Amino acid sequence: MRYFDGHNDLLLRLTVADRPATDFLDGDGKGHIDLPRAKAGGMVGGHYAMFSPPDRAEGQPVASSYHGLPPMLPPERAWHWVRRELALFARIVEEGEGRVVHCRSGAEVEAAIEAGRHAMVLHLEGCEAIEADLDLLHVLHAAGLRSLGPVWSRETIFGTGVPLKYPGTPDIGPGLTDAGKALIREANRLNIQIDLSHMNEKGFWDIASISDAPLVATHSNVHALCEAPRNLTDKQLDAIRDSGGMVGLNFGARFLRQDGQANGDFPMARMVEHLDYLLEKLGEDHVGLGSDFDGVEITREIKDVSDMPKFFALLADHGYDDGLIEKIAWRNWVAHLKRTLDR
Repeated sequence: MRYFDGHNDLLLRLTVADRPATDFLDGDGKGHIDLPRAKAGGMVGGHYAMFSPPDRAEGQPVASSYHGLPPMLPPERAWHWVRRELALFARIVEEGEGRVVHCRSGAEVEAAIEAGRHAMVLHLEGCEAIEADLDLLHVLHAAGLRSLGPVWSRETIFGTGVPLKYPGTPDIGPGLTDAGKALIREANRLNIQIDLSHMNEKGFWDIASISDAPLVATHSNVHALCEAPRNLTDKQLDAIRDSGGMVGLNFGARFLRQDGQANGDFPMARMVEHLDYLLEKLGEDHVGLGSDFDGVEITREIKDVSDMPKFFALLADHGYDDGLIEKIAWRNWVAHLKRTLDR
């Protein structure tokens, strides 16, 4: 089964460890994703995120914080991470010698998949490196950025994310700033996808009122089934459906388990419960997968991307037919990216 991933943190994993592009291209056996394991699991591409992690007091980076909103990150500190991850992404594409493709449109994603090449869409998770003049947005767009999340789980000059603690509601903090509204309008003009996955509720509704593109949460789950602030309420799911948008199922334990714990001792069946709910709310053309591989604790039943055939077998056993599984696995993402990036 072909599989396109709505979100992963491979670039962060390799950058934090100061590892070369060959760790991805030739396989390092670490984390959740490298190219050999992606091929073994049927992964034909995905959104590859650039992310600026918060710093500990002593200046050591950490991948995430689950006990509230970390402090704002200065633009120069965020740019330190983004430029390194962007350079790594470029080296992966160059050294891949055709095995991978940097895709700037939905049509390019589709063509890469059909040619048997790994389709990589460049994503920015949190816009801390971008300042209010939006100059860096244009630089990154010229470098091939085609997807961004205005915030991660912290405050920025553009808006506020949600804390990752549990339980909680996304209804926390103010909405978009004036700079945030300008960011959304310019991203629309440039046909850059806007990811709602970390937005607080007021920011979500601001984007829904401003954006002329389909709404998308690349890696989020169902708040009614797991009261994590990162998850989407029924009202938010309705708005995404009405816009012709898309939600990618997050594989993270904290966003699936009913106790919100980062513990992989839960069955894949919990993921299917969220998929069932998303399909009921959004319809079969607007649901996909957004694993958050290399960024979260996942079920122990999936050790890494090479185990994805187990998940698709479970969907078949659950009663999903081949056509529906293909839509969830990759076809819906391709159709969505063509609607969003190729307007």
